[in-house]
Amino acid sequence: MSEQTAKFVHGSTMRHILVMSGSGSIGLMALFLVDLIDMLFISMLGQIELAAAVGFAGTLLFFSTSVSIGTSIAMGALTSKAIGAGQHNQAKLISGSVIVTAFLISLLFTTFMFYFTPELLALIGAEGIAAERAQAYLYILLPSGPFLAVAMVAGAGLRSAGDAKRSMWATLSGGIVNAILDPIFIFGFNWNIEGAALASVFARFAVLFFSLYPLIKHHDLVKLPNLEQWLTHIKPILKIAIPAILTNTATPIANAIVTASIAKFGEDFVAGFAVIGRLIPVCFAVIFALSGAVGPILGQNLGAERLDRVKDVLRNSFIVTIVYTVFVCALLFLLQDYIIQIFGLQGDAILIVNAFCTYVAISYIFNGAIFVANTSFNNLGKPLYSTVLSIGRATIGTLPFVYFGSAWFGAVGVLYGQAVGTVVFGLLAVVVLQYHVNELTKIKPHEEDELPPTCLNTQPFSNLDAVLLDDIASGKDELLHEAQRIAESK
Repeated sequence: MSEQTAKFVHGSTMRHILVMSGSGSIGLMALFLVDLIDMLFISMLGQIELAAAVGFAGTLLFFSTSVSIGTSIAMGALTSKAIGAGQHNQAKLISGSVIVTAFLISLLFTTFMFYFTPELLALIGAEGIAAERAQAYLYILLPSGPFLAVAMVAGAGLRSAGDAKRSMWATLSGGIVNAILDPIFIFGFNWNIEGAALASVFARFAVLFFSLYPLIKHHDLVKLPNLEQWLTHIKPILKIAIPAILTNTATPIANAIVTASIAKFGEDFVAGFAVIGRLIPVCFAVIFALSGAVGPILGQNLGAERLDRVKDVLRNSFIVTIVYTVFVCALLFLLQDYIIQIFGLQGDAILIVNAFCTYVAISYIFNGAIFVANTSFNNLGKPLYSTVLSIGRATIGTLPFVYFGSAWFGAVGVLYGQAVGTVVFGLLAVVVLQYHVNELTKIKPHEEDELPPTCLNTQPFSNLDAVLLDDIASGKDELLHEAQRIAESK
């Protein structure tokens, strides 16, 4: 086991983006494809209430997963910077601290969700048999949330080290396990929706093993901290993790608003929306993986103080987002009738799937822009930017648009309204990110070098972190310069 080198600070940034996002998307696509097959199997049971139940349960699970994504962002941002600065021991300690933090945060969150499951389901419009089946599904799957959180954090650690291949195989292993166990549990044992949930539990533990094991054994990137070390690390971790959690939970909040709005029009629409919910991550897996791939690349180049390459990474990320989304939208438009036939959709469910494939899917260009902007802000030391952007999108970017869309066009208008809000906030994200990057590149290296080494090393990453992490740099510069002035006068 050798110390990690910063592989992203050299070579083509476009190549790094394509390799990392391509490898990551294979694993994600396999995992989400199994979720889509879950929906197909459940649809084959012939009960529309079960399909609606999975839709409602998925909306709540999105919250749990988003919390884990938030802590994984902290893992990627902090460890990649330490690796980029050549500080392997610091990366190990930070990695261990983030793992502990992720488990504890997820444990608190999933305990809350488990206890209030009936109330949360009622809040998003679930009732009757659909609510009962969704509750049974969640009671099986929710307890595995903290272990999924560790798995996701470990996967972020692998990507921080530039190990896209093992990160891919970790998520791919979950998809394989789920694909094998789904038909056995659902049809073989006749466990129906509970069988689908149990298969997902086994899949989560497979991802945990295949992400954590190589992070420890191959990369030597985990060292569990003692209490004193953990308390030292918790501030920089939470400074990124809390805004990132708020940022990522904003998306399921918006999704919950949309689900509740659609539920008013009947379970057929909810069933169709559930299919869309499973279709989106499969079709746009590259976009989801891109947001995870960009973070480590940005982090290493920030640690190495290569701001020229940071700008290249962002520009190329937006190019990949646009080209890929247009390609996928063309496929969805051409294949929408086959999708409807495969899932046996009827009536209102057909209307909402047609609306998505024909008009709404193209808005994922702007969704992708928001994803890239959010992960960039987290790695550029401005996590509150992504929080404000995402919460704004989930509230003023969703509620009024969805309200007027549903009033004018019914259930499909809910999707139209959400898409318009996404376009508005996607454009805003690009403008704010461009402004911040331009401001960042105005920082002169020699200005930083005037500061004493003791200031720059309070958080042992790189000189640039003294500027990027406000809690380290804020207020200290003036005191240190004043101390220098007094010393020189003596």
